[in-house]
Amino acid sequence: MVAAAVLATGLGAAPAQAAANPYERGPAPTTAALDASRGPYSVATQSVSSLVTGFGGGTIYYPTTTSDGTFGAVAISPGFTATWSSLSWLGPRIASHGFVVIGIETNTLLDQPASRGDQLLAALDYLTRTSSVRSRIDASRLAVAGHSMGGGGSLEAAQDRPSLQAAVPLAPWNTQKSWSSLRVPTLIVGGESDTVAPVSSHSIPFYTTIPSATEKAYLELNNASHFFPQSVNTYTARLAVSWLKRFVDNDTRYDQFICPGPSSVSVSDYRSTCPLS
Repeated sequence: MVAAAVLATGLGAAPAQAAANPYERGPAPTTAALDASRGPYSVATQSVSSLVTGFGGGTIYYPTTTSDGTFGAVAISPGFTATWSSLSWLGPRIASHGFVVIGIETNTLLDQPASRGDQLLAALDYLTRTSSVRSRIDASRLAVAGHSMGGGGSLEAAQDRPSLQAAVPLAPWNTQKSWSSLRVPTLIVGGESDTVAPVSSHSIPFYTTIPSATEKAYLELNNASHFFPQSVNTYTARLAVSWLKRFVDNDTRYDQFICPGPSSVSVSDYRSTCPLS
């Protein structure tokens, strides 16, 4: 690993969590704060060697403060033939709201969703057991996300490890269409004009087959292609951070962004299990 390099990411350390919720991190959220390029926490980075076991290395992003206790953690996988650089804007964006994030490189660029799911879980195990930031992480509050086959991999990981607190597949692709055994709260974000993983045969069937007893939401971006996660996207970031804060941090202050959800010409469809339990 290389030495931590502090990024200039926002307003500095956020206030300590409220006593009523031991997992609450950061100030009361606003739409403007969620839509900003960085949240309330300053963030540092570390590189992860490709010589680690179970995945192909990557980059860790973490809040620099140690005064707020431990944080939840999120592992994110890129898609087929892609590297972490294709999604790297998500690392500091999510971490700056009070998470430890690892953006992974996959073992090979051609790895399929099931393999990517295994690698996401291996990355979480590395974060919580071996990494130099493990003392900053609450190992009981973990989540996965990913794009395309990485999004399909996040569904695989959530199905395989029901103790996860959240999953956020972005334009997910997978040959498995039914997720009737998935119990992890899942936010799926799809692109209306996706021709690689059309929402009619991927995101929507994935969403509808997740049991209604599982908290879930589906955000569809108007006219968005398969590659919308590869550049900064306001609605993706707003909903993804809110979902992670709600289910990894148990922070009900974020319910307002999930229920009833965004209403905009940029959103072509939104479905959810609101009200959240």
